[in-house]
Amino acid sequence: MASNLSDYKTEVHNDWCPGCGDFGIVSAIQMALAEMAIPRHKAAIFSGVGCSGKTSHYVNVYGVHTLHGRVLTFAQGAKLANPEMTIVAAGGDGDGLGIGAGHFVAAGRRNVDMTYLIFNNAVYGLTKGQASPTLKLGLKTKSLPEPNVNQSVNPIALAIASGFTFVARGYAYDVRQLKDLIIAAVKHKGLSFLDVLQPCPTYNDINTRDWFAGMDHIDEITKKPRPRIYKLEDTGYDPVVHIDSPDEENAKLTQALIKSNEWDDKIPTGIFYKNEIIAPYDERIADRIPNYLENPPAYQEISSNGKSITNISKILDSLQV
Repeated sequence: MASNLSDYKTEVHNDWCPGCGDFGIVSAIQMALAEMAIPRHKAAIFSGVGCSGKTSHYVNVYGVHTLHGRVLTFAQGAKLANPEMTIVAAGGDGDGLGIGAGHFVAAGRRNVDMTYLIFNNAVYGLTKGQASPTLKLGLKTKSLPEPNVNQSVNPIALAIASGFTFVARGYAYDVRQLKDLIIAAVKHKGLSFLDVLQPCPTYNDINTRDWFAGMDHIDEITKKPRPRIYKLEDTGYDPVVHIDSPDEENAKLTQALIKSNEWDDKIPTGIFYKNEIIAPYDERIADRIPNYLENPPAYQEISSNGKSITNISKILDSLQV
């Protein structure tokens, strides 16, 4: 049963630019948490640095505004400390795929049971529109003095290659689909990644709302725009690894990589890959520490009556020079 949506909204003043895709993403997060009726004290939003970093200020659950490129390290630590928490990390394409790219790849190897959303607008919006890692080679947005000289990163392909077990893409202006994708990502048993395409009306004058809607692609017969965005689920696409088989897994990975390279005229959204056969990280830890899930770090008593009851003498001994 859904909770009241207003319970997941804060009264913090929102100063994003008018028309920014961030509004739709935050609305989808709030709607997803409300529909799943996740208790607010059982959820936490971690955000990085950039326009998207303000996400943790606007969702009324525990919020942690972290460092540039380090959101995944904080979020994974929180989940491992308290596995009962619903953890959502949010960051921009520069935050996650530039300075944070190493943490992105390392997180995929661990498969911690949490969700990571990248707000993907192909520019560094907070610092006046420099080319981010997802801006295509040769494109020149209005804030760039010269066309982009670097090849772009494919977030979907990188997530798949890194080991994320749930990989999807949403679109900020399709809030209903994005809400459903967030719900699916949170419910997934393992590390979920959502690449969320969003226009930046201030600095990216190429990948605009009209561009995604295909306003420059008029069908010769119908005389109507041909939207670039389409949904994988409408094509009969099956992203799920159903059996524990290398052939099955490789087939699903291959089709996801092929779909991830579609761009320009046709841009797929939806779930590209889903594999719940691979054990999440907390189960791997529990195999080595049998009481881990029953007594995780967050539940362990470290002080009593204002005095520490934790013996750290061995740690201190190891630090002696």
